[in-house]
Amino acid sequence: FLMNQPKPVRKAVFPVAGLGTRFLPATKSIPKEMLPIVDKPLIQYAVEEALEAGIDTLIFVTSRNKHAISDHFDTAFELQTRLAQDGKTGLLQRINQIVPDEVNLVYVTQPEALGLGHAILCAETIVGDEPFAILLADDMIRNDGPGALAQMVDLYRESGASVIGVEEIPDEMTTSYGVVGVEVNDQGRSAIHTMVEKPVPEDAPSRLGVVGRYVLDPAVFSYLHGVTAGSGGEIQLTDGIAAMLQTHPVLALPFEGERYDCGSRHGFIKATIDYAIDHDDIRDDMLDHMSDLLEQF
Repeated sequence: FLMNQPKPVRKAVFPVAGLGTRFLPATKSIPKEMLPIVDKPLIQYAVEEALEAGIDTLIFVTSRNKHAISDHFDTAFELQTRLAQDGKTGLLQRINQIVPDEVNLVYVTQPEALGLGHAILCAETIVGDEPFAILLADDMIRNDGPGALAQMVDLYRESGASVIGVEEIPDEMTTSYGVVGVEVNDQGRSAIHTMVEKPVPEDAPSRLGVVGRYVLDPAVFSYLHGVTAGSGGEIQLTDGIAAMLQTHPVLALPFEGERYDCGSRHGFIKATIDYAIDHDDIRDDMLDHMSDLLEQF
């Protein structure tokens, strides 16, 4: 591990150029990251998690047609003026400064959808020679305490090693995840020694599946440049990190919190129900409705 104090993690990359085909036809015109969980889009939950972790530069790797994301974080002057004139201060507060003024927002276009690794490479010149975070908005992580990224940044600060968020997955799900093999190091942390992309259960090195949270050393860029593109010309982030394991330590962190796979319809609906119950103004109506539904089955 690095002996010197590591640089602070100030930048976060949000890959948002995907097509969101599981949610067609809705995502024909709306980026999947803009689909709402109750009253906030997925991307806003991810941004709020990053801000809590001390991130001050948000880098969105987007496609040519996804203007809705930048519009969401931009000032809506006419709307804000109308709300102020109508005295709707509560609503005004909810949309005013979703991102604080001191936080930088950068938008980078990914010309083609060539994999997550390629999307991260598109942000290389903005990230530079600094450690950085990656958040996939599809993975919502709900916490009562510090958010998942804040937990990971703390571990990076303590260890100087890259950190990948993981969770225990059932045997039948290994073919849907990158899976890591770990061993406990001298500091009592789970050091990753191997990564396998979507293995069958008998070939999986563990039951620790990688989820959409990373804190990475910038050295990963040089390894991503050396990754051979797979089917469809895609460059996988997992392959770049696996190559980096030979020279840079990477830790696995089973973070605290409940993860929702909002890239699936089931996970998206589950998150919507759970978050709705957290809203005082609609909780009772939601519970009454679900009780009525259960009586019908």
